Amino acid sequence: MNLKRLEYFCHLAELGNFTRAAQAVGIAQPALTVAIQKLEHEVGLKLINRADKNSLLTAEGEVLHKLATHLLSQAKQIELELEELKDLERGTIRFGVPAMMGSYYFPKILTEFKQKYPKIKIHLVDQGTAALEKKLLNSELDLALVRGDLEDPQLRYTKLINEEVVAGMPSSHSLAAEKTLSLAQFCQQPLVLFHEGYFLREVVSQYSKKHQLPLDVRMETNLIELQKSLVRNEVGITTCLSRILQNEQQMTFVPFEPKIEFKLSLAWKKNHYLSRASKVFMTYLSSTVEPANEGIEK
Repeated sequence: MNLKRLEYFCHLAELGNFTRAAQAVGIAQPALTVAIQKLEHEVGLKLINRADKNSLLTAEGEVLHKLATHLLSQAKQIELELEELKDLERGTIRFGVPAMMGSYYFPKILTEFKQKYPKIKIHLVDQGTAALEKKLLNSELDLALVRGDLEDPQLRYTKLINEEVVAGMPSSHSLAAEKTLSLAQFCQQPLVLFHEGYFLREVVSQYSKKHQLPLDVRMETNLIELQKSLVRNEVGITTCLSRILQNEQQMTFVPFEPKIEFKLSLAWKKNHYLSRASKVFMTYLSSTVEPANEGIEK
């Protein structure tokens, strides 16, 4: 069976349109049409509903799409393993990190790793932990940092980071002298928050919904430096990790009571081939990331 035709077919099934699928695989639409026709002839089944605009694939096409997706994944794994046999210190790692982790934890770690393993390429994906977990499940990532308190049975985890969530505010703020802060007090302030889908936003949103507290969100951004600038300029206060504010001169942090923790684990998909490069990177992360934070004192 022709793997290239199967690849074209899977793109067509996932994009739902001959034009978009042809663009995705880099061929002309007529060539894609011919390839699909040849695939249908090869398997002896009708795979495409050409008269039904609401359903592109036939029932047989749906079955083949599922099987072909698995087969192409296996073919990719074979290709990766053979590449590793040629050079055991090369490869590509698709690594997902939440925004703030990429900015504050990993520049030094990634730089040192690249110095030690210059032939290994790291493709970074910067999204919220929920989106990263979905990409792991879809085999779009090899490794990712995801929430350690919500484990999916299809993934494997190793605990890596445990940070305390605090309220960040200007040093001149009326609450800056408090030893601790409740979420109820926090929700009553003008706020600068992450977009929905990020843990530091969900903590606040879920509490406000549960207790029917309206939020005064003045600005939403996933850019941490912009968040900090807005807070320093008294646009609002924010949620952040204690480590991020440790060296800030114009901002202070107040721990929450009860304590809120942000736990991250390194995760990968069960039964998904992990290259030697990925395994080396896993070991390196486990040995270089600082131990879980046991708490902070204000």
